[in-house]
Amino acid sequence: MSFFNLFLVFLVISSIQPVIQRRRVEMKRLNSIRAFEQKRGSRVILMIHRQESISLLGIPLSKFINIEDSEQILRAIRLTPPEIPIDLILHTPGGLVLATEQIARALIRHPSKVTVFVPHYAMSGGTMLAMAADEIVMDENAVLGPVDPQLGNIAAASILKVLEEKPIEKIDDQTLVTADVARKAIAQVKSFVRTLLEDSIPDQKVAPENIDAIINRLTTGQVTHDYPITVEEAASLGLPVTGGLPIEIYNLMEMYPQPMAGRPSVQYIPLPYQDRPVLPGKATRE
Repeated sequence: MSFFNLFLVFLVISSIQPVIQRRRVEMKRLNSIRAFEQKRGSRVILMIHRQESISLLGIPLSKFINIEDSEQILRAIRLTPPEIPIDLILHTPGGLVLATEQIARALIRHPSKVTVFVPHYAMSGGTMLAMAADEIVMDENAVLGPVDPQLGNIAAASILKVLEEKPIEKIDDQTLVTADVARKAIAQVKSFVRTLLEDSIPDQKVAPENIDAIINRLTTGQVTHDYPITVEEAASLGLPVTGGLPIEIYNLMEMYPQPMAGRPSVQYIPLPYQDRPVLPGKATRE
C-alpha cells in the first residue's frame, strides 16, 4: 500500500474509534442503569450536568437544568406506571426556574415513592427537585443549596434590603421596579416550596411544624446562593434526608466523567487503601 492509502486508513480508523468508544460507554451506562432498576424495582432517571466541550473547538459550556431536560424527564415519568417508584440521580448546579418547576410538579404528582440521590451536589433548582422527593439520599459529603430567587447576578432579598436601608426618595425608579419584581419572585418561590413540602403522596414527608422554618431558611436570602447545606444541616431542618449512597451510584457517576482538557487538575491512584488515615487531633484506637 502507498503512503497515501495508509494515511486514509489511519484517518478512517481515527474517525471511527471515538464513535465505537462512545457506543461502548453508552451500553455500559444503560446496563448499569438497568441493573440498578432491577435491584430497586424502580425507574431510574439521571440528570448529570458537567462542563462539556464542543468537538474540535474545545469550547467549555456549563450545563444546567433547561427545557430539554424537563421534556425528557417528564416523558420518563409519563412512561412510568403509577405503582413503580422513581429514583432520580442528581448532579447539577441548578438552572431555569420554569424547567425546574415542571419537573418538580411531575415528581410530586407521581403516586409511588420518589427518591432523589445526590452523590456530590444539587444546588438551587437541584435542591428544589430534591424537596419534591419523598426521600433524599446523599453522600456524607454532598451538599444542597438555598433556593432564593436571583435577578441576574443579584439575590432578590438583597435588592429588597436597599428599600429597608435607604430613604425611598433617594432610590431611582429602576431599582424600585426591580425591587417589586424581587418581592414577587420571593413570594412565588415561597409558595411553590410550600407546595413541595406539604406533599403527602404516598406519605407525609415533612413534619408540618418544620415547613415554615425550612421555607424561611432556604428562600429568604439569609445566606449566599452558593451556601452549602450539608447532610447534617438538611436533616436538622427537617428535610427527609439520609446519608450513605449505594455503590451503584458511584459506579454510574464514573461513567459520566468530566471531559479532559490537557493536564488533569486532580490525580490519584484509584485504589481503595486498607488503612484509612487518621484525621489531625483524632486519637487512634488501641
